[in-house]
Amino acid sequence: MIKEGLSRLGILFLYLVSLLPFWFLYFISDALFFLLYHVTRYRRKVVNENLLNSFPEKTTQERAFIEKEYFKYLADLIVETIKLITISEKEIRRRMHGANPELMDYYYAQGKSIIAATAHYGNWEMAAARIGLQQSGKSIIVYKPLSNKIMDTFMNSVRSRFGTEMVAMKLIIRKLAAYKNENSISVFAADQTPVKHETHYFTNFLNQPTAVFLGIEKLAQKGNQVVEFFRIDKIKRGYYVGTIVPLCENPKETEPYQITNLHVKYLEGMINEKPENWLWSHRRWKVKPD
Repeated sequence: MIKEGLSRLGILFLYLVSLLPFWFLYFISDALFFLLYHVTRYRRKVVNENLLNSFPEKTTQERAFIEKEYFKYLADLIVETIKLITISEKEIRRRMHGANPELMDYYYAQGKSIIAATAHYGNWEMAAARIGLQQSGKSIIVYKPLSNKIMDTFMNSVRSRFGTEMVAMKLIIRKLAAYKNENSISVFAADQTPVKHETHYFTNFLNQPTAVFLGIEKLAQKGNQVVEFFRIDKIKRGYYVGTIVPLCENPKETEPYQITNLHVKYLEGMINEKPENWLWSHRRWKVKPD
């Protein structure tokens, strides 16, 4: 009961903060960066270890620069996600631009649905909300439910404000079967870490063996759905562009693990371009090969 009350109080606080204009939220972000980076040193040990293992060829100074820029990005990400609670449709269209939505329509016209890999890169929360504003086809975000049911319901309501449909990972097969005669794009966060008993494949990612889910590949092959990468690039503070990048048009013709390696390697290339915009404080490599 106490936990429920605290959750509802927290939601009220977030709602009130979300009413603040962006310019004021970025003052909060600057203060939050100082708190996270200098005062609490939030997960800096995890970030340091991840950067060292991922970029052993970089100097200590180069990795330190990436770390500091990452925490600035993280602070912005937090306040921008809070703003999504009350952001207007006009504002989200202005801040999250879709670079090539016509590519989705191109595949839809052929009767093909899409499975898209994405990552915790750029502002994926804003992209999840924005994709619901596409004019054709169902827009599905596949997610892992939070343990706190109240916060899980609240976050899903924020993400689905503009038409995005949130579907728990364990229900996606049933949902795709229901939509087999309709155009749809299903977006998966491809950089999540499977638990040990769900790990069936490791690949080399950022210079280290990395456990990856095979769900994107299996679902794409089963329905012969086009596989794309949904990349989210930061243009400047508070502004992003989402681009659909084709990876595989005929999944049934691919070899085992080919699709998985395609989206993993594409993400690796993105991270190498601008490493500060990926979620380095996540314990991505906690599952190790035997």
